Amino acid sequence: MKKICLKVIKFYQLFISPLLPKSCRYYPTCSEYAIWQFKNNTFLKAFAFSFLRILRCNKLFNGGIDYPIVSKNFIISYKNSQIFAPVFWFIPYKDGKFYVIKDLKRKQQC
Repeated sequence: MKKICLKVIKFYQLFISPLLPKSCRYYPTCSEYAIWQFKNNTFLKAFAFSFLRILRCNKLFNGGIDYPIVSKNFIISYKNSQIFAPVFWFIPYKDGKFYVIKDLKRKQQC
């Protein structure tokens, strides 16, 4: 289900969004926010947070920077340690919750 949602959002970004004027009041844009949510959260949480974000994206709210907040449990493993380039950075927010920030130096689309 997450893959279907991600494909629909990518379709919107590639074919529909370029035809519309730039109107998102937030960074990252609502569609990019939804992609980050679906990649780092459960389906229901990602859908709910994305839906609420789209509802907030109007003239009644100031907008600004609004990074997704996700819950993660990290496990440190030294087995099969490899050097890799991260796609997302997880910045601590509260107990077990992190801001999701995309690595801007990364060339690969997420």
